[in-house]
Amino acid sequence: MGLLSSIFFPWGIILQALAVIHFIRRRPNTYWIFIILFLGPLGALIYLLVEAAPDLSFLSRQSARGFSRRKRIRELEALTQVNTAVGNFEELGDLYMDEGHLPQARAAFDKAINGGSTTLDPFYRRGACAVLMGEPQPAIPDLEHVVAKEPDYDFHRAQGLLAHAYALTGQKEKAEALFRQATLTSTMSETYLNFAALLASEGRTAEARDWARKVLDKARAMPAYLRRRERPWFRKASKFLSRLPA
Repeated sequence: MGLLSSIFFPWGIILQALAVIHFIRRRPNTYWIFIILFLGPLGALIYLLVEAAPDLSFLSRQSARGFSRRKRIRELEALTQVNTAVGNFEELGDLYMDEGHLPQARAAFDKAINGGSTTLDPFYRRGACAVLMGEPQPAIPDLEHVVAKEPDYDFHRAQGLLAHAYALTGQKEKAEALFRQATLTSTMSETYLNFAALLASEGRTAEARDWARKVLDKARAMPAYLRRRERPWFRKASKFLSRLPA
């Protein structure tokens, strides 16, 4: 038995180290760290199978999609040099946005709109890019155009982004009214946290705390795959709450 333990000892340490690193990066439920530490290699193995393995599967799928997106981007970049159809620029903008290339996406949506696009999506996405790039003022006309036509566009995210743009440009009354309208139906963590930020900026700490806690409260009813997807928002909510005065 002693010989067996000595053979597997380094691998057990490696398993625990991998589990702890993944836990620190992903921040799943706190009880996992106790399972990893107190059950040793067995606990680490259980953790990696339950929490890390689905992440690896998700990352492999994302990697494949990312490769496909980048290939399509190169094709569209070449195509739009000879064919300036608005649909090509709309698709290129969507792909840039999915890859996180917001300035390039915004420029592509500009070309689609200037080329005569009449659909709401390029206006919505151009406005979203501007907000996410920290330029809320130019986002407002685009998002107002979308919300005026379809208030519930993209599951009310358009309303939430427009409310955030209003808040960032000092139009706080308009922002609050639109946030309250959006949150009657929307449960998006992004909208909740942006509303919480507005309330905190006005010194309404208790209300801000309530909206940030709503983000964390959602985790209890979520299936595991959704919790993994929402973890960045859970971390942002926790960090936001930690900064609020008691």
